[in-house]
Amino acid sequence: MTTARRDTYTPQTLLEVAVRVFNERGYDGTSMEHLSKAAGISKSSIYHHVAGKEELLRRAVNRALDGLFAVLSEEHARVGRAVDRLEYVTRRTVEVLVDELPYVTLLLRVRGNTDTERWAMERRRDFDHQVAALLKEAAADGDLRSDVELRLATRLLFGMINSVVEWYRPDSRGAADGAEIADAVVRLAFAGLRTDG
Repeated sequence: MTTARRDTYTPQTLLEVAVRVFNERGYDGTSMEHLSKAAGISKSSIYHHVAGKEELLRRAVNRALDGLFAVLSEEHARVGRAVDRLEYVTRRTVEVLVDELPYVTLLLRVRGNTDTERWAMERRRDFDHQVAALLKEAAADGDLRSDVELRLATRLLFGMINSVVEWYRPDSRGAADGAEIADAVVRLAFAGLRTDG
């Protein structure tokens, strides 16, 4: 690999390389040496852009979290019946996951070994709690089946959504796009959850 000049790298392109390496090797298994080799620049060039690998991790998981929390601020997530808002949030969450796949993949793999990982896990829990509250509200409205325990339904819904990072490969031949995957998740989940499904 040829060595890139420092000025050809921006914080964004460096972040893309770091996220790829973190996802391949794991955050703990990645050194600054690994990052410099993958980027084709010296370690000192990386330090020109960031304080270290934890800053890269924070930027990466923050990008994923910002995308997810933005969904909760959208009008269709805030207005209307809880079950309709829940469906909308589910659909948009899948779309964000697909659009920001490497970043959300990294977010879902953090384990709490650093301050940044603990911060990310706390923010992720906050997002999950807000979605779970929507599920609870929809159940209280009578729009979700009462024979499925609410905590179990919540875990299954998150499990279905989060599993996309394990199997979705956008570059593979015949790969579905984000809208197709979101439609499938919503149809499958809510056909089983809605009282009118």
